[in-house]
Formats: sequence, C-alpha cells, structure tokens
Amino acid sequence: MQDPDLLMDYCVADVSRTPSFFFNGELCIDTSLVISNHFFTSSLSKPGMTGNIFGSNTTTTTTKNLPGSNAQGLTMARIDLAPGGIVPLHSHPRGAEVVILIKGTQVMVGFVETKENKLYVQQLRPGDVFVFPKGLDHFLLNLDGATSATAIAGLSSQNPGEQVVPWATFQSMPNIPDEVLEKTFKVSAQDIKRIRKNLGG
Repeated sequence: MQDPDLLMDYCVADVSRTPSFFFNGELCIDTSLVISNHFFTSSLSKPGMTGNIFGSNTTTTTTKNLPGSNAQGLTMARIDLAPGGIVPLHSHPRGAEVVILIKGTQVMVGFVETKENKLYVQQLRPGDVFVFPKGLDHFLLNLDGATSATAIAGLSSQNPGEQVVPWATFQSMPNIPDEVLEKTFKVSAQDIKRIRKNLGG
C-alpha cells in the first residue's frame, strides 16, 4: 500500500491548526495563500548532532518544515555519521528508502530479507546509491574511524514510520518481559540488564 494520490496538484499543510479528528496527512491551506517558500526548506543543510550512543543523527523533512510536501507521499532525510557511527538496525513499515552517500570514505549499508533472512550488504563511496525495501530491517555503518560521513535519503511515504530494533526490543514501555527476551535471544537476565543499561535504560 502506498500513500493515497491527490485529487489536486498540491495540498500545502496548514500547520497553524490541529484538526479535531484523526486525519491521514494535514489539512490544506487555501490555494490562494500558497507561496514558493511552502515548497522550500533548508532543514537538511546543517549537520546533525552525533554525540549519542550510536554516533549518528537523522534529520527529516516534515510538514512543519516543508508544508508543500504534504500528501506528496515522500520524506527526505539527512543522515550524519560520526567516525565509526551507526544508524542501528531499524525499519520503516510504510516506506521504502533510497540513500545516496554524499560524504565519507566507506559506509557499509545492508538489509535483511524475510524469505531466508538473507543479508544484502554493500560498501558505499560518495555518489553511490542503495535501496532499502519497505518494512525490512536495515542499517548504515561508517567503517572509517577517523572521518565523518553524510548521506541523503528519500522515503516513499509522508509518514514512513521508524522502528529502531534495539529501542523496540530493550526499551519498550512497558518493558518486554525478561523471560521473553531470555528465551528469544538465549541470554540471561543479567545480559538483558546490561544491554538495557548500555542503551541508557
């Protein structure tokens, strides 16, 4: 399933009000009020802060910073990786992703398919492009321990969603019962406690 098609050229998001009902997307402003700036953003022009446990940051376009993207079925993202940084295993349940490496010497990317749990992995250099199919677990890893890396991604949904495997597994609220994690990963309660602590829990 993909985002629904528009019945008009565009629907610039009216971010000044919140509808009193659930709406898939945002309400539109009057077309007579649309200006060029509604289709423009510089939100991806600056590096994101990578001083976290994974050494990465993802900045995305939204209808708040790019109202003209409303109902167009797309999202753009800037991915910044510190030296040795990783965008950990995660998935986008509602969108495929295509990524192009802009800066960096060697970034490993990969995803796991569902039929045989086969891993597809590739090392990217600047200008290289890789596709992550919708809903599949994937990652980006900066193999260079001395140089940062930057990639730009396009996703095929206005709201692709993101489920980060370590957070979903070890930081859910409430926590997944330890017994489930012990049996799933064949680890001890102490291992689970240590992983949660390492993730900031």
